[in-house]
Amino acid sequence: MPTKPKDKKSTKPAASKASKETPSTAAGEPAADNEKKNASKNNSNASGVANHAAHGPGSRASDHPPAVPLVKTQYSGVSPNIRKDRRQNSSNFNISQNRELQALPLFADTAANEREELFIKKLRQCLVQFDFVQDPLSDLKWKEVKRVALLDMVEYVSTNRGVITAEIYPEIVAMFSANLFRTLPPSSNPTGAEFDPEEDEPTLEAGWPHIQVIYELFLRFLESPDFQPNTAKRFIDHKFVTMLLDLFDSEDPRERDYLKTILHRIYGKFLGLRAYIRRHINNIFYRFIYETERHNGVGELLEILGSIINGFALPLKDEHKSFLLKVLLPLHKVRSLSVYHPQLAYCVVQFLEKDPTLTEQVILSLLKYWPKVHSPKEVMFLNELEEVLDVIEPNEFTKVMQPLFRRLAQCVSSQHFQVAERALYYWNNEYILSLISDNVSSILPIMFPALYKTKQHWNKTIHGLIYNALKLFMEMNQKLFDECTQQYKPDRQKEKEKSREREEQWSKLEKVASTNPLRQQFLKNGTPSEDASSITDSSNDEPVTEGLNHLQQEAGELKTVESTSTGARKVLVRRKSELPHDNITLKALETHKRKEDYLSTIKKD
Repeated sequence: MPTKPKDKKSTKPAASKASKETPSTAAGEPAADNEKKNASKNNSNASGVANHAAHGPGSRASDHPPAVPLVKTQYSGVSPNIRKDRRQNSSNFNISQNRELQALPLFADTAANEREELFIKKLRQCLVQFDFVQDPLSDLKWKEVKRVALLDMVEYVSTNRGVITAEIYPEIVAMFSANLFRTLPPSSNPTGAEFDPEEDEPTLEAGWPHIQVIYELFLRFLESPDFQPNTAKRFIDHKFVTMLLDLFDSEDPRERDYLKTILHRIYGKFLGLRAYIRRHINNIFYRFIYETERHNGVGELLEILGSIINGFALPLKDEHKSFLLKVLLPLHKVRSLSVYHPQLAYCVVQFLEKDPTLTEQVILSLLKYWPKVHSPKEVMFLNELEEVLDVIEPNEFTKVMQPLFRRLAQCVSSQHFQVAERALYYWNNEYILSLISDNVSSILPIMFPALYKTKQHWNKTIHGLIYNALKLFMEMNQKLFDECTQQYKPDRQKEKEKSREREEQWSKLEKVASTNPLRQQFLKNGTPSEDASSITDSSNDEPVTEGLNHLQQEAGELKTVESTSTGARKVLVRRKSELPHDNITLKALETHKRKEDYLSTIKKD
């Protein structure tokens, strides 16, 4: 019998521990090394659901939230590259009238006492905006002048000290605002179909050659040792933050990646803006949950919140608890949950590690929003629920075990083999087994009927897992197991009696309906008549002990097959059809270099 461990976190399976990710120090690595790491990471995180299922419970690193993948679909490279209608709905900028720029000298070729004035000239020169959508080949010479000026400023801010003076703050904020704050176009498809954030390729910003360097310059400005928040707070205010948060709805994942890092830095440096940022993110989520169900940046905003929640001071404020119960938990009911579920699950588990008394409300809310007919979403809920159980306190577990295992019994009985398989994997978790062992008298009567009925599941892999669960229950309490075995057959007979009574009632109703003069006219309209007597119970009435012996034999056969195979454990993900894709978009996303792999924790909030 498994015993309850002293430290529940140390009881996770060894395979889960081995799959833990370690935070990278990408912020200080060379760009070439970063590019290789990001390319491989983007490929491995091709799907939010696949990433979460592959790592499994317990693989979540506790010191950083999981990063949002830039490429949501992993391509095998064998699908046809068919030319499709491209969605040319990139943002329209306010194109300047006078776009003829004069090339200014480089900072390296300028005297030290003239560099501040040159810096201001370059910032004002970069206020000029060009057309990248209607006529992308226009003004190529002047576009290159602006790009060279931006790159020169990035190099200047990165390699020099004392270059950010009081006169620079308003100029650089004005340049950033003029170039990037704009109205974003709605997501759409060329065929008029509804945009699917999980399947459809994003529309990339046509002006990215300039936009990227502007984001990089502003990020270097925020990270500079010379940056003074007290001086900058006059220009980086509520209005600036509001317009910055509006950009998170951009369809281009590269832009959202920069925005995520920039907002993370602003939140860490400007204490006076923290409450406002949290409140505005709440409003974005409220609109997303209850009005539109459309927003491209939910995953990135949750990633930022994950780093914020890590640094919450104890005890938690009522504001933070309200955020969990009224914002994070209702996010589970949105259709596009798979796009941001790893980040959402991380935030929920972080709250429970901070305050275990919230566990009951969280689990009851998950059961409330549990999907009824969407099996892939159900697998995601099972993944998250196991992470929650990994950090639950024993006294909190007893409060929710009845409704929790009633739901697990339904999942075990599911005809979708991935749902049943994922639920049965709970019996491979040592800490969950210790909780079940301490409360087996309440849990076994709930689970036994579901486990025994599912022995007839069409997928033989399920048979071995069922035998494993029944064997563990038998080892925990042999006497109770025998009682459940003896009680099962009378309960089954009662169910059959109820079913027979139902069939008789339907037969009586059918006889009454057959005397209705409108019956023949109703049948002529093509409505089939169902014979209630054709409903039969196909369950097998073999003795329980014989059923267990049969399961044991199948489990041994499956174990032999698995021991001879060298393949890794199968990942529970939805298999999607591979649609034709745009190689240009795919290459642009794969070559994007993240500033850092993971967001660091923001302390004391």
